[in-house]
Amino acid sequence: MKKMLDFGRRALFYIRVLSGYEERKIRNHRLQLEQRLRQAQERKEALRKIPEQFILSEVRRMVEEMQNLNKKIDEIEATFDDYFKPINKQAEIIMKTQLEGEENSMKDMMKAMQTRALLEKYEAERKASVNDADAERKANVNDADANQSNQETEPTTKQHAQIR
Repeated sequence: MKKMLDFGRRALFYIRVLSGYEERKIRNHRLQLEQRLRQAQERKEALRKIPEQFILSEVRRMVEEMQNLNKKIDEIEATFDDYFKPINKQAEIIMKTQLEGEENSMKDMMKAMQTRALLEKYEAERKASVNDADAERKANVNDADANQSNQETEPTTKQHAQIR
């Protein structure tokens, strides 16, 4: 069976070759390839002749696109700014009130710290004066004791002097 199929294929091929069908098909294919090559060569030559113009036109096109994008971005930013203006104003008002509240609380704390420092200073001075007063009393008491002991010793020294 395989041999029959092989024989049939060969026979059809010979018939096509003899009839010129295969040759026409090959010629058509070759012509299409030649046309494609010719067109590619023409494009290459055109690009070689005017590469600067081509590049400049591409650059111009890209610059125009960039400018259009920049305009769109500016418009979008403007709409965002317009949309968020009331919110920004409210945020500023809130921040100002918070800052004022913090400043007031800091002032109150500073006043409290100053009054506490003054109270501590006054207390320290009072203790120092009490300590000084105690020291003076003790000194007075010591002086009085010393005077008494001196008075007691003086008569003995006078008695000793009289005895001599």
